Amino acid sequence: MTKFLLSVHVLAAVLAIGPVAVAGSAFPRYLRAAATDSNAPAVLRALHRLCRVYALLGIVVPVFGLATASQLGVLGDAWLITSIVLTAGAAALLAAAILPAQRRALELAGDAEAVDAARLPARLGMSTGVFNLLWAVVVVLMIIRPGSTTGA
Repeated sequence: MTKFLLSVHVLAAVLAIGPVAVAGSAFPRYLRAAATDSNAPAVLRALHRLCRVYALLGIVVPVFGLATASQLGVLGDAWLITSIVLTAGAAALLAAAILPAQRRALELAGDAEAVDAARLPARLGMSTGVFNLLWAVVVVLMIIRPGSTTGA
């Protein structure tokens, strides 16, 4: 059962969080181009939709992660608690900063001056970069698992 839970957890992380990381990172580039590229607004809408949908699908990641941790008996390990805190931080950043900023950017997409005045591309780039960094740290923690008995 543990192998099944872990497999779903890892697959969900790759298939749900990966698209959010990529689409979120591409969003600022297309936002900068929105004033001059007639295709950019459609791309922005698609990227935002990808982020929203895959963020919801991403809920599977911590659910199966906690189930796996429970099966392995590591719920109290420091590396796991740190991973949970970082995951919660990444989720909060996505829900409270990135997705709302993308929505705001979609409203302003055709107005280059408004986009620049709001510094949306830079803020979105920074927020998405922090989101991606948090997930990278979680992945590293999941791989090295300090104190692990597997010898890895």
